[in-house]
Amino acid sequence: MTGTETTSPSSPFHREETGRDAAPQFVLPLVARIERAEPPARTDALETAARAVLVLLSDERAAGEGEWAQAVRDWQDARIRKVVRRARGAEWRRAEALPGITVTGAGAEVRVFPPVLLDGWPKDLARLQVSGTELDDPEPPPAPEAGRPVLWLNPGLEMSAGKAMAQAGHGAQLAWWELSEEERAAWRAAGFPLAVRTAERAAWDALTRSGLPVVRDAGFTEIAPGSCTVVADHPALHPALRRALPQDG
Repeated sequence: MTGTETTSPSSPFHREETGRDAAPQFVLPLVARIERAEPPARTDALETAARAVLVLLSDERAAGEGEWAQAVRDWQDARIRKVVRRARGAEWRRAEALPGITVTGAGAEVRVFPPVLLDGWPKDLARLQVSGTELDDPEPPPAPEAGRPVLWLNPGLEMSAGKAMAQAGHGAQLAWWELSEEERAAWRAAGFPLAVRTAERAAWDALTRSGLPVVRDAGFTEIAPGSCTVVADHPALHPALRRALPQDG
């Protein structure tokens, strides 16, 4: 499943999108391991996918003169699309043999690969299925721990697990972009803790107006263009929001 994200135009974290559509289209491939007998829980898969995006962005191969750096720059200069596919058994083993990083959760495994051209997928990834990735939580996830970054999902949208994994990855990336180098280093050192939760309906509108980064989907699959899918709520961004508020007097 794919998606493209921007921030809210009224947000202090707004990023200009002008000219991005004209650039060559790259995508970030993510492959979730979904064995028939033991599929991961949905929330675990979403959180693991989001962490996988952060792990790649923070990897030394994705920066400076690293071997993945140019591909990452080309991808981030255009629309930062992500495609989530699923694999099991021999498919997963072939995917693991390709250059990338496997990130694990409580039971989920997601492998992230350096960006590729939209029509330039390695054949062992291109043959994997995109649609039909359905996962469930055996029980409702608990409330997020205090101080943990949260990626809040829109409670009014129905998304497949694959689509939601891509959207969670978008939200994590928007938060990453807005952090300082010190804040990024601290998040990385802690292992990129985060939670993915569906927002309460009564809270969703306030979240989208809060000034925090908002994912707006391009509408390639499943949902209408411009739909707000995720709000990225990282505690380190709250001071910037307070500074952006009008001051009395």
